Amino acid sequence: MTWLAFCVLFVATGCATQGSRFMRYETAAGEAPVWPPAPEVARYRYVGQLTGEGNFTSNRSANAGRRALAWLVGLAAGKHSPVVLQRPQTGYTDTTGRVYVTDVSRAAVYVFDEAAGRLDVWEMAGQNQRFQTPLGITVVEDGRVLVADGDLARVILLDDQGRPVGSFGEGVLQRPVGLAYDPAASRVFVADRQAHDVKVFDMQGRLLETWGRLGVGPGEFNAPTYLTFAHGRLYVTDTLNSRVQVLDASGRFLRSIGRRGLYVGDMPRPKGVAVDRDRNLYVVESYYDYLLVFNEKGEFLLPIGGTGSGIGEFYLPAGVWTDHRNWIYVADAFNGRIVVFEYLGET
Repeated sequence: MTWLAFCVLFVATGCATQGSRFMRYETAAGEAPVWPPAPEVARYRYVGQLTGEGNFTSNRSANAGRRALAWLVGLAAGKHSPVVLQRPQTGYTDTTGRVYVTDVSRAAVYVFDEAAGRLDVWEMAGQNQRFQTPLGITVVEDGRVLVADGDLARVILLDDQGRPVGSFGEGVLQRPVGLAYDPAASRVFVADRQAHDVKVFDMQGRLLETWGRLGVGPGEFNAPTYLTFAHGRLYVTDTLNSRVQVLDASGRFLRSIGRRGLYVGDMPRPKGVAVDRDRNLYVVESYYDYLLVFNEKGEFLLPIGGTGSGIGEFYLPAGVWTDHRNWIYVADAFNGRIVVFEYLGET
């Protein structure tokens, strides 16, 4: 046995994995930051963040062994460059906890699979065709993943292992950004930023309807970006009109939320939009780096954020989404991470 092989065996057997920490936040006191701070009742708690391979490392003792192993192997194999998020845009979390994230700098979809203990990076949009600008993403009942690629000007369909199985929107979409799915009617909503409208497709890729046009009136848009469909309503981030518009399932305008302004709670450049179980609305305000929270009536409740790289701070955030656990995920684009909060409810 060579010296290197012996050392690798020693490290591998002497430092067994003690369990993945994934993204759980831990302090000596065991308390995570909350919003709003005391003495008010906490409504949100910091969970942690997703950054890349580091989310799948084990605890401190195991990490020491892994670092030693990586150093020893690196003597023969060269230095390993960790896989990390670069410029995440938005994402989706399925019922198993699998987290899908689009990244425009890497031109790929990152898949954080805690149950399997692995991070996958999906780069292919078709045979011999890579993603160029993956933006919106959603998952449908059969496990297929839909990705809106702005530069390819179409929606890519992947199977649950990331293999391309089709696409739609060619010649119809100009610059797709946001995606949302209506499971009751098996419809896909696509925000077409350059066309200033929302296009509705069936799962065979046929265009069913087009909602909206360029303008400032109700049901009109100026560079719509992200979408979410919840409780029978479609929420559209009408970015250059500085508002979120709410439509019913038929595309009829219900109301708008937000305005252009300089105060916290205004929306100079809204992007991501999401809704939780209590119908609270979350809007990423990318100009001033805030996550804004509104109630169902559109009344402003509280902000989370401000410019920075600390806990609860953002730098040019983009998308936001929720999951079945009432976790809220924020794509903190220029900090290269997904920041995760837990909604604690009304009581």
